[in-house]
Amino acid sequence: MKSIIEKSLSQSYSYTDYRSRIQSLLKEGKSTGNEQSEALTHYSELNETRMNRLEKTITIATENVQKLQSCQKEYIWLVISEGWCGDAAQILPVVYKMTQLSDKIDLKIVFRDENEALMNLFLTNGTKSIPKLIVLDKNTLEVLGDFGPRPNGATQLILDYKKQHGLIDEKAKTDLQLWYLHDKGVSTQKEIMELMTRLELE
Repeated sequence: MKSIIEKSLSQSYSYTDYRSRIQSLLKEGKSTGNEQSEALTHYSELNETRMNRLEKTITIATENVQKLQSCQKEYIWLVISEGWCGDAAQILPVVYKMTQLSDKIDLKIVFRDENEALMNLFLTNGTKSIPKLIVLDKNTLEVLGDFGPRPNGATQLILDYKKQHGLIDEKAKTDLQLWYLHDKGVSTQKEIMELMTRLELE
């Protein structure tokens, strides 16, 4: 596992570089990832708008600011993502703002399709669901925990929808985005901070 993580880290991006790569591809009419389609490019364009808005509007709760600023251990937050992923567009700006508050946390982002071996270590019910935040010990690269692909409330919304309708369609995706809009990043912060609080106490 460590060699896979090291390889992924060697081809990881900062948040700014991640965003720049997506924007460069969109100028060529492309999305990130192995698969190319009009739909994926369209989702990537929507996500650009979402991320720009979230970077301006997301606030980190005061208690989380204090906890992040008082981290004692050193971590790498390694996120598996793609530009077309609607969940990633909602979660990454929150994660980025959280890491900006602590000099003990380095944020690294990798693209799923370029890091298949890493993705296969962090499947969700056998699927390559993203985003996935992997918390690493900065010094040993030991995996300490992970979060994703969605906060619990968003996961439940999709499970309930699929149970009722038998599939995930555009209406489900719209409902999911509305859930994120109303949640304002609160659940993402809460669940990541529960993990970090536990790690700090170990």
